[in-house]
Amino acid sequence: MKQVFLRVLLSGSVLLGVVAPVAAYAAGEVAPIKPDSKAGAKLYYEGDPSRGVISCVVCHGAKGNSDLAANPNLAAQPHEYLYKQLVEFRPRAGETMAARRGPDGAASSMTALAMPLTEADMRNVSLYLSEQPLSRPAAASSEALVARGEVIWRGGIAAQNVPACAACHTASGAGIPALYPRLAGQYASYLEGQLKLFRANHRANSPMMHQIAYRMSDEDIKAVSDYAAGLR
Repeated sequence: MKQVFLRVLLSGSVLLGVVAPVAAYAAGEVAPIKPDSKAGAKLYYEGDPSRGVISCVVCHGAKGNSDLAANPNLAAQPHEYLYKQLVEFRPRAGETMAARRGPDGAASSMTALAMPLTEADMRNVSLYLSEQPLSRPAAASSEALVARGEVIWRGGIAAQNVPACAACHTASGAGIPALYPRLAGQYASYLEGQLKLFRANHRANSPMMHQIAYRMSDEDIKAVSDYAAGLR
């Protein structure tokens, strides 16, 4: 029964994503401007000092391929997902803290970087990154961790009511555009840190991920993160 409900819920979400804009345009609203990948590339590499916008390449590397495990690879991520994260690094109107926060619930360093960005900036840079290949993916580090991680990724942990990661992020870790991010080739330490933030609800921009991570031990999280890093 739960599986049927989930399928209906996901189908409804997809339909709403298509039908709502059509209805809005029919009512006379202006359609959103198509993102500009070239403008996104310029902002990614150069920033905009006049507006206090820092270039993204400093932390996330050429074409979104990060050289530092502390900073995630952004290449080949769905642009919808990247845009959503940039929005959620910023506090909503009337709030002082963003939904996506850092360790101990402190403001993420990304909050200050995202604040000067316009709607067009966020969409442009997200589209640019989604078009770049992940040319320097991370790798798994331990056969023992990978073996345990594969079990969780493919089958979940029934005793802890943890679903299979592959159900949303696919068997290959490629994710589902507009719904779930690519995790394949992401740094294991970064994924581990994010799952722990979800578990503590400091990263409070996905109630579903909070519920899943809340039921996972440190060992579960480390294993599945290492497995995802080695996926291609």
